[in-house]
Amino acid sequence: MPHRVEDFLESDAFFVAVLNCAREMLTIYRESPRIASIFAAQQRWLMAHAGFALHFGYPGEPKLGLYSRRFIAFAVANKIASRNTAAAFIQEMLAYRFLSPVLSTSDKRTRLLEPTETAHEHFYRWLATHLFILDSLDGGNRLDRMNADPSAFSRMQPLISKGIIDSDAVRDPGATYNLFNWANSGGLIMDYLMISIDNFDRNSERAHIGPVSLKEIRDQFMISNTHLKRLLTTASEMGSVGWTQPPYKGDTWISRAFIMEYWGYQAAKFAIVDAAAEAVLGLAARKMASLR
Repeated sequence: MPHRVEDFLESDAFFVAVLNCAREMLTIYRESPRIASIFAAQQRWLMAHAGFALHFGYPGEPKLGLYSRRFIAFAVANKIASRNTAAAFIQEMLAYRFLSPVLSTSDKRTRLLEPTETAHEHFYRWLATHLFILDSLDGGNRLDRMNADPSAFSRMQPLISKGIIDSDAVRDPGATYNLFNWANSGGLIMDYLMISIDNFDRNSERAHIGPVSLKEIRDQFMISNTHLKRLLTTASEMGSVGWTQPPYKGDTWISRAFIMEYWGYQAAKFAIVDAAAEAVLGLAARKMASLR
């Protein structure tokens, strides 16, 4: 059986693994900021998942295929984005060559779209990182099995997409998480703060992460000073981050409540990925080492 969310929430080893996953996501950003920007805010991340899933065949949908009208209707129906935002996203993906028109189609009235090889590679890497983390926790071989089966990715991704879109725990994990994850580059900044945690005692109200350079954050994630300070100030007013010498000086701390929101989101997401892997790859024979 796939792991439960509760298993991950009780496992300190899982939280350490999640921080390793966040480091990998930041590595992807540094290598390719444009493609990684899709994962930098939740709305764009959800739209990217939806686009791939419609292309491969969204569970429960009567047909497969991605085209602009269908994508926009799907984004609106699932409360992911407005019509204008969804339409702009499609145009942006075409301009960046993450989507391309399908050259041959039987229906001349509908311009089918498909993810490009570059988009495939980065989405595959995203999933591979998550499977690697799961394997490291329980000794499974999900990643090897996906690599050995050319169809596995296209069958898993729609299941993951539906699981994420249907999950309140993923889409609304908490006020501070939402603050960061709905802001431009906010998800990356949140990962940057979290991976600075050396160790976390869940009985402690705060985790101190040492000095944090606002200039380094601005330079890495191409965010304006005004935008960054507004984000951090709001989080500070919520009691979620702070400094020993405010404002923004001395050691930085992150509240236990904020960390647990991040942990809860990751637990729900990884449980969805694990369930999709179970359904597609058939992992009944995997080793189930203790997570603790």
